Amino acid sequence: MADSAGTPLKRTPLHFSHVALGARMVPFGGWDMPVEYSGITAEHMAVRTAAGLFDVSHMGEVEIAGKGALEAVQHITSNDASKLQVGQIQYSALTTPEGAFVDDLLVYRFGPSHFLLVINAGGIDKDYAWIAAKANDAVPGIATHNSSSRYALIAIQGPKAQQILQTQTDIDLQAIKYYWFAHGEIAAVRGTVSRTGYTGEDGFEVMVPPAMAAAVWDALMQAGKPHGLIPAGLGARDTLRLEAAMRLYGNDIDDSTTVLEADLGWIVGWNKPEFLGRAALVAQKAKGTTRTLVGFEMIDRAIGRHGHAVFYKGEPAGVVTSGTQTPFLKKAIGMAYVPTSIKTPGTEIEIDIRGRRAKAVIVPMPFYKRPKKS
Repeated sequence: MADSAGTPLKRTPLHFSHVALGARMVPFGGWDMPVEYSGITAEHMAVRTAAGLFDVSHMGEVEIAGKGALEAVQHITSNDASKLQVGQIQYSALTTPEGAFVDDLLVYRFGPSHFLLVINAGGIDKDYAWIAAKANDAVPGIATHNSSSRYALIAIQGPKAQQILQTQTDIDLQAIKYYWFAHGEIAAVRGTVSRTGYTGEDGFEVMVPPAMAAAVWDALMQAGKPHGLIPAGLGARDTLRLEAAMRLYGNDIDDSTTVLEADLGWIVGWNKPEFLGRAALVAQKAKGTTRTLVGFEMIDRAIGRHGHAVFYKGEPAGVVTSGTQTPFLKKAIGMAYVPTSIKTPGTEIEIDIRGRRAKAVIVPMPFYKRPKKS
């Protein structure tokens, strides 16, 4: 299969597992990926009530190691990586000098001077070129490596994820806190397990060598079957992350939106003396943003989708970045950039859907929060 430009699509190490399971495959960020197996609604509900298994091996991994690694990571990312202990992870942004997004990412601290950055699939080459150049600006000669081909990534997400995964590993999963990781064996394969995910549920992401990915996938599928685990594709991943109000690069954030406009000020290390985009973000914080990302819920029977125009009191006011009818909440929700002056929850807006103005209301985010464990 090829993309619209005729370029052959890349395949993850689990490609044939998806085909064997009857997945509907689609092009995504240059990859041939499963969008659904049994159906988006069934997969979404499985993750909210039991567990789902996702192939996220298309994500990119970049390693920065050696003397000056921390300084390099501090320069290129918005969050404060000096606060990370070995074994800890943080959500962050690769920022432009304007404080906008080259990408969003996870930063893993593998060692005092060894970091792993997990970046989005669609921009691996672009991101790596940026990371290598800007890291070298901060620390000339620093070692950076595009390690994407060294890792396969499998996510197991849902309230039963820990119970299922624990049957396949001696790692004490209960001891892994949110946004921490541990090394060990998973289904007799050496790898890394992190308590992270993109669904709003508890769960784990498992990093293993690509040659062993199918064995780990099969073991988790088998172990999870009695607990209601099913494979889940990109479709459910998108509806799940939207219920949890997690941003999607290319939709909700990009190189034209700043970290503050995206309402992600909490991923900025304001006390760091220097990082790319710091001056712009400090100035914007002092002055205030003119637009901000908000959540909305449809009042009328309609679905606001990416690119739909937003109106307030009859005047153009912004644009929808993400929107869907959610399987679990059973509501039409979305995110949109609007003027900061109308961001207050309860404010009514209209969304132009194929020439018809449909009523919606601004609501707090996230739309969904998982129940606390008793």
